[in-house]
Amino acid sequence: MACLRENGVPGKSVGVFRCPGAFELPQVAAMLARRKRWDAIICLGAVIRGATPHFEYISAEAARGIQNVALQYAIPVVFGVLTTNTERQAFERAGGRHGNKGWDAVVTAMEMTDLVSQIRPESGKSKPSKRGRRVD
Repeated sequence: MACLRENGVPGKSVGVFRCPGAFELPQVAAMLARRKRWDAIICLGAVIRGATPHFEYISAEAARGIQNVALQYAIPVVFGVLTTNTERQAFERAGGRHGNKGWDAVVTAMEMTDLVSQIRPESGKSKPSKRGRRVD
């Protein structure tokens, strides 16, 4: 949210939807994409390795599903799901000493939104703008 605010994206233009787990992210992303309201969808979460192969299944299916939504609906759907061995590693990547992967996901969404608007301007009247927002 801080990255969006810092880049001038108004809060009323942002929706936050929480789902119970990473496996459910593609379904929620598809429901949002179907509404055609959003310029981009950012999927954030964490899958932390445990003692069973569950980690591999969940992380792989979340990645595949999120990519499928992006391809099906031709809008940026960003994979911001941390896949770590420990909870500590997740915290280090979510604003700790290894950066902020949520921030990085927002930047990716803004860059992809700009790129999409350059490749496929909507109805000929939208123009690409700085930092991923459309100007009509």
